[in-house]
Amino acid sequence: MFSAICPSGFAEPASARTRASSTVPEMAVVDVELARVVLPKNFLRPCLLLLLHESPAHGYELRERLRPLGFNRDDPGRLYRALRALEAADLVRSAWQSSTGGPDRRTYELTSAGEERLRQAAGELQAMHEILDAFLSRCRESSALDAAQRPD
Repeated sequence: MFSAICPSGFAEPASARTRASSTVPEMAVVDVELARVVLPKNFLRPCLLLLLHESPAHGYELRERLRPLGFNRDDPGRLYRALRALEAADLVRSAWQSSTGGPDRRTYELTSAGEERLRQAAGELQAMHEILDAFLSRCRESSALDAAQRPD
């Protein structure tokens, strides 16, 4: 399922192979302040599409699952605005789900148009990854040359 969404070159994370819909996968700690500066504009939207591809979820669960992708939880309004925009674009749909242990929750799920947009976003991000990798390779080569030219 993962390979159908993500272009070649991306390895399937273990969390994608063995996930439970109510658990947050174990991932490295992300510097959310740095992520805020370096992540592409509107990166939240493809992240939400990916998370909803993995499993339908309500807003609070999505907030928790976004954290390993570089998003902190201090702006829930941003999350809900993005979800409303995705729903208005027919990329996700939502329905109220009754809860016995608290208030009813709006649960979001991906539409077929959302699956297609996720594939497009993954391709765009893969292209960006390749460009950044080329840049970083050249930086490493330049640094190695600079170090070799320095007198001891």
